[in-house]
Amino acid sequence: MTVFKDSQIIDRAIASRRSVRAFLDTPVDLATVRDILQVASRAPSGTNTQPWKVYVLTGEAKQRLSQEIVETFLHPEKAAEHHEEYDYYPSKWIEPFIGRRRKVGFDLYGLLGLSKDDKDGMKHQHAKNYQFFDAPVGLIFTIDRVMGRGSFLDYGMFMENVMISAIGHGLATCAQAAFNQFHKIIERQLCLPENEAIVCGMAMGYEDKKAIINTLKTTRVPVEDFVKFVT
Repeated sequence: MTVFKDSQIIDRAIASRRSVRAFLDTPVDLATVRDILQVASRAPSGTNTQPWKVYVLTGEAKQRLSQEIVETFLHPEKAAEHHEEYDYYPSKWIEPFIGRRRKVGFDLYGLLGLSKDDKDGMKHQHAKNYQFFDAPVGLIFTIDRVMGRGSFLDYGMFMENVMISAIGHGLATCAQAAFNQFHKIIERQLCLPENEAIVCGMAMGYEDKKAIINTLKTTRVPVEDFVKFVT
């Protein structure tokens, strides 16, 4: 097993990972994106199935996808025709999960000066998801429909690797389940084969450090709240 000279370097990278929601328009070298995905593919997967497939969008292709989804999302009658293909969130929320969800929502919109009654403002902020928060690179992750739940666990480890490796290249990311609702648009625009299902999207680029939304700091519960040591 490799022993790193700086035993804290990996911990620092993991702890520094966060969702960035405003990016600079500075281009990202696609060779760098390729290197990130290559390293990320070392993620473990059951019997080495490697269930991930990634579509890297830039330029006009990314713009076309974003434009159609945003236009659909902002028209309730059109958006109502689109539904997630799989349940990412629970159908019934309970504590402590709903409390954590509400806190991050209130904190995020509070930074932007949006009250809980400003539905229109929150809707337009949410629409920025579909523009990949103006990041120059948008990633769409898919999986073969034949794969089971275990492969989604593998996929999560792969995506975490993508986000951590990006940090090493000076890039920021934001994983986006919001794209799932509009999987039919994505399937058509990317000409996906019928056997591929959307897992989620991800924005990648250089963080706009002047954007107030990027000052959001999410909390984590202490180890004692979710770990039981059995001896």
